Amino acid sequence: MDGDLRRGWLPGGPETAGTQPGAAPRPAGTPRIVGIVWGLLILNTLGSAGAKTIIPLPRSLIQIATMGALVTAFALALALNLRLRVRASAYLFLLTLLLVSSVISSAHLESGFGALFRCVRLALFTGTLWLLSRWWDGGMTFVRHHIRMYFAVLGSVAAGLVASPGAAMPDLYGGRLVGALWPLTPPQIGQYAAVIIGLTVLLVLGRRTDRAGAAAVIVPSLVLLALTHTRTATLGLFTGLALAIGSLILTSAAARRFFSWTVLCAVVAAVGFSSALQAWFLRGQSQENFSNLTGRAKVWDALLAAPRTTSEQLFGVGLGDKSFGGLPIDNSWLAVYNEQGLVGIALVALIIIVLAGVALLRPPSLPRACAIFLISYCAIASYTEAGLGDASPYLLHLAVAASLLATPAATHLPPPADPRRHIPSWARRSEVT
Repeated sequence: MDGDLRRGWLPGGPETAGTQPGAAPRPAGTPRIVGIVWGLLILNTLGSAGAKTIIPLPRSLIQIATMGALVTAFALALALNLRLRVRASAYLFLLTLLLVSSVISSAHLESGFGALFRCVRLALFTGTLWLLSRWWDGGMTFVRHHIRMYFAVLGSVAAGLVASPGAAMPDLYGGRLVGALWPLTPPQIGQYAAVIIGLTVLLVLGRRTDRAGAAAVIVPSLVLLALTHTRTATLGLFTGLALAIGSLILTSAAARRFFSWTVLCAVVAAVGFSSALQAWFLRGQSQENFSNLTGRAKVWDALLAAPRTTSEQLFGVGLGDKSFGGLPIDNSWLAVYNEQGLVGIALVALIIIVLAGVALLRPPSLPRACAIFLISYCAIASYTEAGLGDASPYLLHLAVAASLLATPAATHLPPPADPRRHIPSWARRSEVT
């Protein structure tokens, strides 16, 4: 990757320093360690459950590694920002309120002491984001970190596929691609691939990277996405890109050309490959199994029918493993309702609404388009994936969106003296006699 790709993906040069009343001083540039901190946050959210790996990794060892990554990320962020200079952020404020609500619900210990441990994890996660908010300035720095880190994760998935195709596509998951080196499930891989594909496409349209370098990311990511057979990620990718590119159509000729060609190719593919696309989409499932979302609907119905006290309805039963009756909930809204109650649902909804509202009020730009893509992707994925109520990749996606929507701190300079102002002769004297 050379040329524009290096300039587009690597952190930019020094920025104009300055402050404005009530805002944190804008740093001269984003330290490189910020990228390391972001990578550690991503490592923490990879999780410890998934497919069997080529080299068996004890789950306790993986949990130590992921939690250690979070503690290290917080320590590094604190070392970078010892003066605790932060940017005002509605997203982080609402996330902090969600943390408070989670502590209240977990204090009853209905979900055991593990709920309090998850609260500590969420507190470190939120605190690290607050410390990093100092460098949220509406630029593309965190988008580049996001693409780099998740592309590295996909690189490990591809390496596992090459090393052991059988372990990477086991029968247990219906032949879908999993992580053979690190335990990753098909929905996780599909999510990471879809997000970096969408962001890279938008970088190309915004001329922040060259096409050759972008193709080196998009093409292998598309292959991995197809091998996961993840419908939610695919739908989120295309819907999110449509909304993001739509926000650029009036101001970008490249966006208009890309949108036109994409629509044409979609129509041709729908006509010429309809049977193959339908087979890929159904994944060999019956219509009945597909209609109840691979058994998810049964878990949702049981969760909603379960009796709850008033306290449980308002604040939930405390942070858990996003399951009910031993089965995964696979819905962010119902998982939040179960663990953080109606208060948690209201806060998560406010996060989505506030970010979307701010994005709609911004003038058309590449950062706005990237934020729209991330917000819409998380909103779509929330229907069949859990994660909006706890430390997860989805909260990191929304954090990147919040960084893109942050307004740069303007340089605050005293007003220049008016040369036309008349100064009395007595005022020019050093001493009045």
